[in-house]
Formats: sequence, C-alpha cells, structure tokens
Amino acid sequence: MPSTVRVPIDKLVQGGHLERRDDSLAVEEPLEIRVGGKSLSVTMRTPGNDYELAAGFLFSEGIVRHAGDIASITRLPDGNPNIVQVVLARDAAAKPLSVQRAFVMTSACGLCGKASLAALESNRCPALPPPSIVFDARVLHGLPAALRARQSVFEDTGGLHAAALFDATGRLESLHEDVGRHNAVDKLIGHALLHGRTPAANSMVLVSGRASYELVQKCLMGGVPLLAAVGAPSSLAVSTAAKSGMTLVGFLRDSRFNVYSEPGRLQ
Repeated sequence: MPSTVRVPIDKLVQGGHLERRDDSLAVEEPLEIRVGGKSLSVTMRTPGNDYELAAGFLFSEGIVRHAGDIASITRLPDGNPNIVQVVLARDAAAKPLSVQRAFVMTSACGLCGKASLAALESNRCPALPPPSIVFDARVLHGLPAALRARQSVFEDTGGLHAAALFDATGRLESLHEDVGRHNAVDKLIGHALLHGRTPAANSMVLVSGRASYELVQKCLMGGVPLLAAVGAPSSLAVSTAAKSGMTLVGFLRDSRFNVYSEPGRLQ
C-alpha cells in the first residue's frame, strides 16, 4: 500500500482566487495485529514497515521479550494489507494476552486502548543500567536537521511524525514515519528488535514532536538511554524518565535544548 495519496484541492493563491491543484496526503489506514490467530489490537497507521510496527508494539507491551519469541510475522493468505499475523515461538516467555488493548486506537493515541488502569500498571518501565556511555552535547544540535533531511514522506505531505535512532556520534541509523507518533516509535524499536539491536544501549532516539509518557516507555523497553524531542515533554514523561534513569531532552532546536532528567549522561 502507498504511504501517500494525491487528492484534488482548491488552493487560495495570491490575488484571492482559488486554483484547482493536486495535493499529497499521508495515508491513514487501520492495521489489525493478530497473535495466535486472535485479534489483539487495531491501530490507525500509515502503511509501511507493518511487521516492524507489530514487533515493536508487542515488545513495548511486554508481550514478547526478545526477537526469538517471534516465530513469524506474515500477511494472511488472502493478502489483506491491513492485517498482520504474528506467531509466537513455542518456548516464548510471553506475557499472557489477557492484558490487552481493548479497542481501536487512533493515530493520536498510544495508551487509550488500555482496558483499565491495572493494564496500564502492568507495563512498568524498566530501570536502565548505570550509564556506560556519555554523549557529546554538541552532537545533539545536528540531530533535527539529519532527521528532517530523511523525512521523505513528511516533505511530500507535511503530515507525519518521525522517530530516528542515532549512534553516539550522531550518525542516523534508522528512521520511521507515521501519522501516529507512537506508531513511529514502535516501528523504530521493532526494527531494532528484529535486527538484534536491542537493548540499544549506545544509541539516542529523536522524535519530531513532543515527548509523552508512552514514547518514554517504548524507548525504555528498547533500552534507549537518551530520548530527545523537538517539542516539550509531559510531566509523566519527565517523572518516568527520571525514575528509570533515562536522559530526557526537550525543545531540541535552534542549537538549544532543555535536559529534564539524568544530565550526567551529557558532556
């Protein structure tokens, strides 16, 4: 499925009159994730990297602990592009599927599919090990430009969130886009999981918008020690990062940023 679609619009141009033109929009379609033949979740996403999205979602929910817990991720035999089927390994030490997302998640929603506060509480964020790497604060200044340079779909539509994984030198290792900020991070962490790169203990993640609790939680599950956001963090994001030992950076733009937790990881 394409990630963008062209639609006709009427554009107000200089002189105050309307011109008929085509515009590119980011595609938003449902993705149903099935585990063991049973529907687990439906999320609204931008098509592309659906297997990584499913893997990242299962990993951040604690349903799988490592890539070896996943035997396969496939489409259904009928080829439906909006359903992925995950088969868990027989010896997978997976969390019981009784704690599930209860209904459809919108592209703006990360946690609103939780059935109860108890289900949310079951996803306790892990504590990171003591800092084993110190990041050069000057490297952070170049991350937003590197992210924007690789946001191909955003350049066409202006309507997508992005999440990027960088190494300690600021080299961009992977980037994923989606209409949902939580989906973009799930795709990013899922890609790292499937390629044997979790925990990402020597890496940084940059997100193109704000830093909310669910983004901190997903990155903590992936072992990411530093999360930076172009926008602001929420209070729960800050308290969770501080409690788990993550360095959380906000307002990373114009060669400035704020450090909200664990500043000792930056020099």
